Amino acid sequence: MSITLETATSDSLEEAVAAVGAWQQDRLPVQLHPGDFGWHWRLGAEELARDVRVWRRSGQVVAVGFVDSAGLIRMALTPAADQDDSLASRLMADLSDPARGVLPAGAASVEARFGSAFRALLHRSGWVGDELWTPLSRDLTAQVGDCGIRVDVVDRGSANASSVQDRVAVQLAAFPTSTFTVERWHTMAAASPYRRARCLVAYAANGAAVATVTVWSAGPGRPGLLEPMGVHRDHRGHGYGTAICLAAASALREMGSSSASVCTPNANVGGVATYVSAGFRRLPDVTDFRRVS
Repeated sequence: MSITLETATSDSLEEAVAAVGAWQQDRLPVQLHPGDFGWHWRLGAEELARDVRVWRRSGQVVAVGFVDSAGLIRMALTPAADQDDSLASRLMADLSDPARGVLPAGAASVEARFGSAFRALLHRSGWVGDELWTPLSRDLTAQVGDCGIRVDVVDRGSANASSVQDRVAVQLAAFPTSTFTVERWHTMAAASPYRRARCLVAYAANGAAVATVTVWSAGPGRPGLLEPMGVHRDHRGHGYGTAICLAAASALREMGSSSASVCTPNANVGGVATYVSAGFRRLPDVTDFRRVS
């Protein structure tokens, strides 16, 4: 059966998101998640679609890639494809030929955390380890403790103008290069992945907005994702990061998620410590694959 490659369209994005969501399993490595699409949807469906690649076999989606930046693609494969040599070969061929519109010539990176056959072929083809990342997970079987501070939910049904503005303001204060805006929040919140998502904003005792997170469910019984989480630069060192992570885990549990997951660069020592303090278990470090030019 032949395997085909296509670039998504704004009309086919939901199919790709649904497939990636169905592939999320606690026993598997963290792959590209519906929340990754949801967060990037803030730039609009057409722009996101241009960066999404879909592989099909007999019409069924078997792999999805998101070109997160020039020269980097983040992959998700159906769990049935772990040992699938034919899919691995097709993926490698498409990633290796710039004419196929997946990766440019020269230096490039692939986030491929699942797929034994695919990962082995990357190794054999000379791709080497790149930046180290630390995945973390918190089981949500048991109740999550109180985070200890006020946390508001910012959603489409109840959000007022000031809560959205607080969400955006903390994002900008936590990430200096962020281009988030109120308009982009509304674009993100109107997209299909946000039907299973919540934005949370934490407040200090004096009413200042101090931390924020967006949590994304992949459906009941599946791992949820924190993307992104940040603490206002003027309010760090007071435990607000731990508090918002506890609130995030609690929100995902309410939404039916089996666990809460996140992945951060290994070099982000403070971030890793924050997640661990909120009950997240540090998993073995992982690395992307890099093709040397």
